Amino acid sequence: MAKMTSHVMTLTPSRKRWFIVLLMILLLCIILNFSYTPDIHDESILQSNIVEIQMKLEHLHSKYITSQEEIQFLTYKLVKMTEGIHLQPDIQIFINSSSYNITNIKLPSIYNFLPHLLNNPNSLHPAFIHSKGRSGVSIVLGIPTVKREIQSYLIATLRNLLSRMNPLETADTLIVVFIAEIDIEYVTYVAKQIELQFPEEFECGVIDIISPHPSYYPDFTKLQDTLGDNHQRVIWRSKQNLDFAFLMSYAQTKGIFYVQLEDDILAKQNFIATMKSFALQKVSMKENWLVLDFCQLGFIGKMFKCVDLPIFVQFFLMFYNDKPVDWLMDHLIFTKVCSLDMDFKRCRMAKTELWLHYKPSLFQHVGTHSSLKGKIQKLKDKQFGKIILHYGHKNPEAIIESQIKSYKQFTLSKAYRGDTFFWGLLPQVGDHLRFKFIHPIYLKRYLFRSGNAEHPCDKFYNTTVEVLPELANSIDRNRNNVSEDGYIIIGKFDHAGIAQGIVDQKLGKILVLRLNVHSESENWAILSEIHIEEDANS
Repeated sequence: MAKMTSHVMTLTPSRKRWFIVLLMILLLCIILNFSYTPDIHDESILQSNIVEIQMKLEHLHSKYITSQEEIQFLTYKLVKMTEGIHLQPDIQIFINSSSYNITNIKLPSIYNFLPHLLNNPNSLHPAFIHSKGRSGVSIVLGIPTVKREIQSYLIATLRNLLSRMNPLETADTLIVVFIAEIDIEYVTYVAKQIELQFPEEFECGVIDIISPHPSYYPDFTKLQDTLGDNHQRVIWRSKQNLDFAFLMSYAQTKGIFYVQLEDDILAKQNFIATMKSFALQKVSMKENWLVLDFCQLGFIGKMFKCVDLPIFVQFFLMFYNDKPVDWLMDHLIFTKVCSLDMDFKRCRMAKTELWLHYKPSLFQHVGTHSSLKGKIQKLKDKQFGKIILHYGHKNPEAIIESQIKSYKQFTLSKAYRGDTFFWGLLPQVGDHLRFKFIHPIYLKRYLFRSGNAEHPCDKFYNTTVEVLPELANSIDRNRNNVSEDGYIIIGKFDHAGIAQGIVDQKLGKILVLRLNVHSESENWAILSEIHIEEDANS
């Protein structure tokens, strides 16, 4: 006991703090196990809480290891800087008592695989970072995004993810958006768009935004062409591997579990709670998993323990030029459990012990245009289920007119009946969508939803909702909300592509409701929901 006490007393202040934290958590585990006798109803909840504490302990231990590595490195630097210099006694005692041996071998580091990083000390520092410092969460969602020539899905993806969480899930989650571009002007623009669209989440720390320093990337023109791919494709997948490694490295200390996503996906309701419950269940069952798979496609919906991320980061960096990231992940797990003399079937079974699949899938890929120029990506996860692309309603009888040409069978008349959605080609200034009611009616409320899950950017932009009252001649044409042809503006489409509101009964009966486009659009336009409600009491 005296010997143990002696060792504790010689701990540095940093080590003492970590020792106390670990000791407190261990005592809490003992108290939970022995001081409380749960009934059958509470047993599963208690077990889940214990497992969560154990995972947090692993996370803290990982941070402790990292801090010790930093202490050893700084101690080594101090020793080298102070050689031959007379030091104060307390500093000399610290150096003499340090466990760091300057004759130790030096293990390979990231610089061995990416030597160009040595050219700039800022290579591993984000060029742009917005963070409120949120950490210690259960789940970190990593979303890499790049500039797409045709269509960006990022905002729609973030909106979908946040809408699928309840307040408790949101409070226990961190979303890290990694803008994998070196054009700082573009990065700042995207960050500003996120702030405008999600001001509350941006301000309270739910969303972190980072981008890499330009010197993080090697000279891509010098990459070796592999797998028979053309050079453009080799650059694309090699950069992806480096992007995933950067994002994982940033996320490692932020939470217990890390989930890799993409910027063009949909999620199911309460996906956070589902993933966390499944992960803790597998840990409590002593299943030593490396990957939990919540989507059958590519590198989407893959969950890792944050303490395991360094293994994947190192592997991706070692072979970033050689193969795509999902292949590398498969190879890493193969290396862990499969021997050279093992047949394919046995190897596959062994891999399923480390790579567990959850069904049905929680995520679906919706993007069509890949970040690789010219590549069309139509992969869908069949286990996700059917995606709702339109919402049908019974609307008042009306004559339908549209100046926007419809695409194939997706006409405005069918959308008004609730059979499908309206899909129109490139709205122009002055284009109208008119709903002329068979008989003048009192309107109660309206809802127009543009865009859908597969085409989130095909929305109505700068478009107003206008009505023509039966008594239009009595309307003051000089009012700000009255158009030149006598229509009264009652609403407009917001940033989310939705226009909704209640109609003032003082307007009387309405002859026509129309959508009026005020600017040219770079996208086609979809109306996935049309709901015009008549006031039966008027």
